Amino acid sequence: MSTLLRTRRTPFVAGLFAVAATAVLLLSTALTNPASAHGNVLDPASRNYGCWQRWGSNFNDPRMATEDPMCWQAWQADPQAMWNWNGLFREGVAGNHQGAIPDGQLCSGGRTQNGRYNALDTVGAWQTTNLGNSFRIRFFDQASHGADYIRVYATKQGFDALNKPLAWSDLELVGQIGNTPASQWQKVPEGVEINIPANAPGRTGRHIVYTVWQASHLDQSYYLCSDVNFGGTTAPPTTPAPTTPPPTTPPPTTPPPTTPPPTTPPPAGNGCSASYTLVSSWSGGFQGEVKVTAGAAIRGWRVTWSLPSGQQINQGWNANLTTSGGTVTATNVSFNGTLGAGASTTFGFIGSGSAGTPVLTCSATA
Repeated sequence: MSTLLRTRRTPFVAGLFAVAATAVLLLSTALTNPASAHGNVLDPASRNYGCWQRWGSNFNDPRMATEDPMCWQAWQADPQAMWNWNGLFREGVAGNHQGAIPDGQLCSGGRTQNGRYNALDTVGAWQTTNLGNSFRIRFFDQASHGADYIRVYATKQGFDALNKPLAWSDLELVGQIGNTPASQWQKVPEGVEINIPANAPGRTGRHIVYTVWQASHLDQSYYLCSDVNFGGTTAPPTTPAPTTPPPTTPPPTTPPPTTPPPTTPPPAGNGCSASYTLVSSWSGGFQGEVKVTAGAAIRGWRVTWSLPSGQQINQGWNANLTTSGGTVTATNVSFNGTLGAGASTTFGFIGSGSAGTPVLTCSATA
């Protein structure tokens, strides 16, 4: 069902003093508004975070109207949606996301915050981030709330992102994590962040990745649309990001992982191979990720390894994880078991104890 948006248009042509006054007012509000201390998807950038990142220091530049028209209409409708890029949430949903957010209003969180984010529902050619079918969502939590869960969805192949308002029926779950306290996220300047592995096979072209973050401090739910291009080639953006630092706190820079990802050995025969990456570690715990790569086409996979003394797996995502007598077994879930020849998927887990490098065994169902 399409949604008619009422947007408040303000003419670009204005006096210099009016522009300066507006900028000061917006900056002051952004720095004092409590909504500015929460979180968002930094990569692939959500709609309002991407607009702030590209135009925050030049939000009145008329080039935006032709070079980035979807951001232009969003800035004209309500600049606060970009200044408060980390405050797009609703409270009191109690997990009933589909009941609280009507179709056509997913990107604005059901027109939350008195309609501040309504323009994010506008259908059109939003700038995209190029992705492979296996990817990660980089989520930044400025206030270190942690997560009851984070769920990552992608639109189904055939979805017309240029012409159709986003509906729940257009989405498929492609990745998630469960309860993860902020102490288990990676510490970065100004907050914490975490990478959520996702796998969206069979998609090509323009799509929407939709992230639902259930923060742990209150019944507070965030709803974030990221526009992506599956299978696109990496190229410089047509509009370079401003070189002047934005007026609010810049996004954190992620330090490189302590252990570089290993080179995945080629899978043998018709089976599969598995490789391990230590994503992050802290006193008494760690986050690991396993990449499964198919030889020939497979319909399912199974990865096993042995736990050293004192180590245990606390939770996982994108796989069914069981532990028996010190042996961990991970099997595919519904959306990532079928892999074409040479294709790969990832799953992750949080463990306690000292981080090590497990020896993985992978078997597949052809």
